[in-house]
Order: sequence, then C-alpha cells, then structure tokens
Amino acid sequence: MFDGVRMATRRRGREEGEKPFWISFSDLMSALMVLFLVALTVALLAVTKKVSEDEREDRERVEAIAALMAEIKQVVSKKEFEGVRVIGNTIDFGPRGLFGNGQNTLTTPQRQLLHSFTPKLLERLRVTDAGKYWFKRAVVEGYASQSGKYLFNLNLSLERSERVICELLRDPANGDASLPVVDREQIATQFFVGGASFNSLRATAEDSRRIEFKLEFKSRQERSYERENPAPAVDAAVLAQALDPKERCPILDR
Repeated sequence: MFDGVRMATRRRGREEGEKPFWISFSDLMSALMVLFLVALTVALLAVTKKVSEDEREDRERVEAIAALMAEIKQVVSKKEFEGVRVIGNTIDFGPRGLFGNGQNTLTTPQRQLLHSFTPKLLERLRVTDAGKYWFKRAVVEGYASQSGKYLFNLNLSLERSERVICELLRDPANGDASLPVVDREQIATQFFVGGASFNSLRATAEDSRRIEFKLEFKSRQERSYERENPAPAVDAAVLAQALDPKERCPILDR
C-alpha cells in the first residue's frame, strides 16, 4: 500500500511538470480585448477633457467680451456721450461723429468728444479680462456717402479714419489738448485705420458720412498660439516714430 501511494504521487508530479505555460487562445483574445478597451477609454477621456477645456475657454471668452461691451454701454449712457451707441462690438458715434460733404476735418465738439470718450474706452480695455486677454485691435472705420466717384470716396473714408487717429495721437506741443502718454502708446499699437467707402450705407447721405470704432477680439486658437509664442515687445524706436506727428499725420495740417 505504501509503495502504491508513492508511485501515484510521482505520477502526479510528472504530469504537472509537463503542462505547457502558454495561455489558451480564448484567454489571449480576452486579454487583448481588455487592453483595447482600456486604451480606448483613456483616449476618449483625453479627447473629452480637451473638448471640455475648449468649450470652457470659448464660454469664458464670450462672457468676458459681453461684460466688456456692457461696461462700455454704461459709459456711453452718460449725458456727456449722448448720441453715442454700442452696436454689437462697434461703437457708433451717431450724429456727433458725422462729417461734412467731401470733408475729412473734425469740428471742435468732435475733438472734445474723442478726447473725453477714448480714455474711458482704453481704461476698460486695460482692466477687464476681455481687454487684457482677448482684445486684438480697434479699427477706426471711415465711411462716405454715394455722392461722388467711388475712388474719391474710398480715399475720403481713409482720410476720415486717419484724421481721427491723428487727433488721438496729437502731440501736446503748443498747448494742444492731448491724451496721456500711456493712452497714446496704446492707440499707436492697437488702433488701425480702416476705410469702407460707401459700404454700410445709412438711411441718408448725411448719416453715412461717419466714423465708427470696431473692436476686434482674438479667437481661442489665436489666444492659444500667443500663449505658446509670446510676441516680442514693441521696439522703443518704432513706438517713438509712431508717436511723432511728422511721421504719423500727413493730413493733419491740410
């Protein structure tokens, strides 16, 4: 009996030692399926997280711009700016920003309006999230009526835009009213001339001869690119030239 038990034990050990270590095909496929599901889950989570972050940033952008324009509406609602309107992202100076037929010069009240309103606009652009992170540029759009030839009106609309920027960058020499240096520097780097001839006509020819500030904002993609590739600071010599009345305003004294 004892020998029989010993023989049985040896036989079991030999059978266990001869088993192959490879897993079965079904187990292999199950393991591959689990690995695939894990990889797919991780990929989906990464994509979902990226989409959620993009949606959040887009929402923050829209909310910041809306908040900025609401603040600007509060500014123009004051008695001193009566007639100025905010339409979307555009500041329309209304009847107070109209030019005479064939003229590009500003009246004294128009100059005073620009000098009182623009610093308040620039302040909002410097302190709000929309201004600090999303503001791209302000385009000073000049318009003309359909009276006269197209090319003449196109040049006239450009001169009207240029006249406004020249006025905002006016040098404080000779006792002329001028904006603080910090405001003039911001205008020199972020305000641009835009002429539209007689596009966007109004009901009458008089109402069409106008100036508007169009505020443009960066897209989420532009903002992301800037974070990864910071723009170099404006060269002091370039800025000084932009503030030089002899360089910037060829029509100022015409």
